[in-house]
Amino acid sequence: MNDSEDNIPYAPAAVYYNSGNNSFTSSNVDRVRRFATSHGQVPSRPPTPQDGLRALRKRRASHDEKAAIPRKFLIDVLETRRLILEQEDTDGDCQITINDAGPKSVTLGTLGSGGYSKFEVRGTYMLSTLLQELALALDNGRKYIVLDEARLNENPVDRLSRMIKCHFWDGLTRRIDAEGLEVICADPKNRTANHNARIYIPYGETEVFEYYKHVAETRTHLNLQVEMLPQDISPEYVKSINDRPGILSLAMRKYVDDQGNTTLRGVPFVVPGGRFNEMYGWDSYFETLGLALDGKIEVARGMVDNFTYEIKHYGKILNANRSYYLTRSQPPFLTDMAIRVYENLTETEAEKKQWLATAITAAIKEYHTVWMCAPRFDLKTGLSKYYPIGLGIPPETEASHFDHLILPYAARLGLSIPEYAAKYHNMEIHEPELDEYFLHDRAVRESGHDTTYRFEKRCANLTTIDLNALLYKYEIDLGELIRDKYDDHFVLEDGNVETSAVWFERAMLRKERIDRYCWNEEKSLYYDYDTVKEKQSEYESVTAFWALWAGCASKHQAEKLVRNSLPKFEVFGGLVSGTEESRGTITLDRPNRQWDYPLGWAPHQMMAWRGLEIYGYINEARRLAYRWLYTITKSFVDFNGVVPEKYDVVSLSHLLNVEYGNVGTDFKFVPREGFGWMNASYQLGLSYLTNHMRRVLGTCTSPEVYLKDTEGASLKANNEATPPINKTVLENGDLSIDFSKMVAIKVTDNSSSLKESGRVFP
Repeated sequence: MNDSEDNIPYAPAAVYYNSGNNSFTSSNVDRVRRFATSHGQVPSRPPTPQDGLRALRKRRASHDEKAAIPRKFLIDVLETRRLILEQEDTDGDCQITINDAGPKSVTLGTLGSGGYSKFEVRGTYMLSTLLQELALALDNGRKYIVLDEARLNENPVDRLSRMIKCHFWDGLTRRIDAEGLEVICADPKNRTANHNARIYIPYGETEVFEYYKHVAETRTHLNLQVEMLPQDISPEYVKSINDRPGILSLAMRKYVDDQGNTTLRGVPFVVPGGRFNEMYGWDSYFETLGLALDGKIEVARGMVDNFTYEIKHYGKILNANRSYYLTRSQPPFLTDMAIRVYENLTETEAEKKQWLATAITAAIKEYHTVWMCAPRFDLKTGLSKYYPIGLGIPPETEASHFDHLILPYAARLGLSIPEYAAKYHNMEIHEPELDEYFLHDRAVRESGHDTTYRFEKRCANLTTIDLNALLYKYEIDLGELIRDKYDDHFVLEDGNVETSAVWFERAMLRKERIDRYCWNEEKSLYYDYDTVKEKQSEYESVTAFWALWAGCASKHQAEKLVRNSLPKFEVFGGLVSGTEESRGTITLDRPNRQWDYPLGWAPHQMMAWRGLEIYGYINEARRLAYRWLYTITKSFVDFNGVVPEKYDVVSLSHLLNVEYGNVGTDFKFVPREGFGWMNASYQLGLSYLTNHMRRVLGTCTSPEVYLKDTEGASLKANNEATPPINKTVLENGDLSIDFSKMVAIKVTDNSSSLKESGRVFP
């Protein structure tokens, strides 16, 4: 950007505060000096724009009501921040929100008047934005700035989207290497006495091991401990290192440094944020969607590369890359994740296919060795379930999380809770009931839905609709990629050849089983299936709509889902995780769970939008997207730019009294990360809105007001061009899959496998 007076008001902070009026140039310095000395001041310190403003305050209090040109302000950053906090931050949290009881009014001297005229900045949004901008100016080394009014009253939709793209993703990006270790090794979940930085290296990764040993020797301030994992990572081994937790190394690439030396550099990835300072499983898929939309393809590509590394060296896509997660996976999204990145790569087609082949190979390995074998594969139904192996109490939880559970067992033996927990962990006490409980608890955490009454004390028994919809998508994706990108002849590392026919057949069988065990025609909904009780669960979960995202629902099933079941989950602020009836009554002894009613989560919204779009319900997708984006935007405006982990979508609040609290709400002055999948949901949600809807959202118009004005579901989107939906139109029950391209598969008219499917194809 040119160093000029016409600095773009909406530029990223690093650009805005280092160019134009805010650049360190002789002309800017001279202008400030002339301003100060023209009023007879001979300062004993460098003059500032605020000097004139102080003199002005003693004389009069004029206000600019109108501006012939865009208004700019002269600001002493530290002094202005002090005044705002002293006057406006009545609850002392270093944020300006609707809960503060100040006058919500501050006057600033204008640049056009040389600081003489003052303008009143009013309201929570403008004052909180001013506070944020002062913090960003200080980040860039500026104590005195010229600030555009346009930056303070920017459309909140535009501002939040810009903050996500230009600030939040950078704040969440990590690398595991010499430069990134200090940040990534910090683990707020570590409750042990041992807080030394520690990294575990996969067995056989000698070059990586030596690299980190050298880092430990040359950067002694890190106190880094480097350990190599054994070849066989057993549950017993994982439990044995719970008292010395550490980060698990991820992919690295060779590069030449400034001195011409060849060394290693960590492949970048994004963390969710807050206490979740590592690369998570299913979070990463949704984060990748947001990264791709914002043009951050190298980081998105790095996420896929790190997943292939995890599968190769740790045997699975991990819950997250900390040592205590080694026995747990999370919902599988790798195939679609790789496809989204592949579509955005700029290399030659041959290079892109070579990269994609690595991801496909890893996904095939994960499919067979994680989800289609014991203990996660259920022989009775032919479906899969969350069933991680592991021993003991999950160590990453809050200290008191299981106290209510352990108390009666401890009291029975006359022990304190810590004493009992220690003896149980060391296997000095054997309690089958607790073993069973923690089996299901680990499965809940592997599902990503920790915790919910949907899975309470039974998760490992359930073949869930969400997991099996995801695996159906794997099967279809792999079949399509092998057929379309590799001429139906994909060679694995061991020389075996994969063809599409096998994968399409697996998909058909899975759909038949999903329909048999999970679909409920009478209730118009997919349910989890309990393999022990041999009946469907009664919990109504919004993950039923994942069947639409995966394309395994028939046209008839989709119609029933949308017509009869969608209203059960759609509330003021978006989609709730489950119905209130399914959750049950909440009492002191039965507290709310964070993945139950009335909470809503970003991944559930995003999956539903795409699923509805695939089946042609674009108006419903847009309506739900508007509800969710309103929830985010309203909190952003009212609460100092907050972008949290989750919301109560019934009362539209991020101030939640649930387990684990709400990550992303604890910051000073300016949010620097948001929350990973929440950031992604905002950027993705905007892509569903029409221009008209986006303008209305920018005014924070309530969904109920807007939807009433547009007659409910009949949005103004009907009058605008609908983005093309990449799917085969369903007519008269015809298959959406072109079976003529699937060799060795025959489907008869009375087959229930994929008939009337809404599957999307490239």
